[in-house]
Amino acid sequence: MEDYIREQSSNTPGVVLKKEGYIRLSGRSIHENPDRFFEPLVAWVEEYVRKAPPVTTVDIQLEYFNSSSAKYILTMLQILSGLLDSGKRLRINWSYEQGDDDILERGQYYSSVLGIPFNFIETV
Repeated sequence: MEDYIREQSSNTPGVVLKKEGYIRLSGRSIHENPDRFFEPLVAWVEEYVRKAPPVTTVDIQLEYFNSSSAKYILTMLQILSGLLDSGKRLRINWSYEQGDDDILERGQYYSSVLGIPFNFIETV
């Protein structure tokens, strides 16, 4: 299994998927073809959870994402939540800009749906 890293563009987020236990999505996610972008990420996460180290840290630092991206982000987080069932630790850091209630509320919703506490980090 190889690390997966993609630079962000104006429409796609920066992606860092490291087999050592670090995952980050950052920037904007407003794809024309979200399936083509996210399906490799979902496949990587599915393989990762089978071989994951004891602790996984996930940093979500998105300033904006559309509804099709939201579906894939939730799918990835659901897969990662399976780590908890196998006795591993999962830390999810959800960053949002000061005053951006939409991104904060989306993170709170995901945390509630998944039943996993997130660390909410307000940035300026």
